[in-house]
Amino acid sequence: MAAVAYLFPGQGAQDPALGPAVRDSIPDLFDLAAGLIGCDPFPVCGESTRYAQPAIVLSSLALWRDIAPTADAAAFAGHSLGELGALCAAGVLSERDAVELAVLRGELMARSGEERGESTMLAVLKGTPEAAAQLAADFGLFVANDNAPGQVVIAGAVDAVTQARGAARERGLRAIELDVAGAFHTPFMEGAREPFAERLAEIEFGAATVPVICGLTAQPFVNPREELAEAITAPVRWREVMLTLHGMGMEGYVDVGPGTVLEKLVERNLAEVQA
Repeated sequence: MAAVAYLFPGQGAQDPALGPAVRDSIPDLFDLAAGLIGCDPFPVCGESTRYAQPAIVLSSLALWRDIAPTADAAAFAGHSLGELGALCAAGVLSERDAVELAVLRGELMARSGEERGESTMLAVLKGTPEAAAQLAADFGLFVANDNAPGQVVIAGAVDAVTQARGAARERGLRAIELDVAGAFHTPFMEGAREPFAERLAEIEFGAATVPVICGLTAQPFVNPREELAEAITAPVRWREVMLTLHGMGMEGYVDVGPGTVLEKLVERNLAEVQA
């Protein structure tokens, strides 16, 4: 039987239309999130990361409840926020803790972005990871996501991102400014890291049933408390995560959650190594 990895998406995968289905599927978790937030996060999930993050995790957990009985997972991974769902599926986090952490993470990151001033993210396409990293360094920006060959996201102050976007064209790169509320996975999120770490210290973590690959290290989680906290201000190494899963012998990949972003990244990341 083919070894299958289940992948949980992060920010950007939110779908407001899924609200009613999620509420019907996991009413206990839906009510928990709505109570903590003060509203149903789905109708407003496009307005702020404080609503988007719990909506995404709820969507993934609802889908996972449906497929878990027949899933034969050999590994899990989550892109950024998706690590909460992946750790939950592997038995490391309880469902309630995953939802509570998603609500807190969304609120802390939204607040941190607001407090640090205007910041944003820029997708750099068609170039090498080294070219994107050099572009970031030249304008005082940070690499935030290394998603796939030819898809690296850099982030920082809005003015610097605007300058980098112009320079990218001059260097033969394609650059697209993302519609996000802040420079996630960079030092701009420093204000969120410590309070998130404090809450993580109170959570009970179990042993993983199968390996969960960490986006911070591109290796299996060793200390989720530390790794989840550090990931708030550190880049997501998704390209390397996919190579790690491939090296572990994964032959199939299932996108658990709204959208097909990770499914498409599987194709981009493994096209060369599987050729």
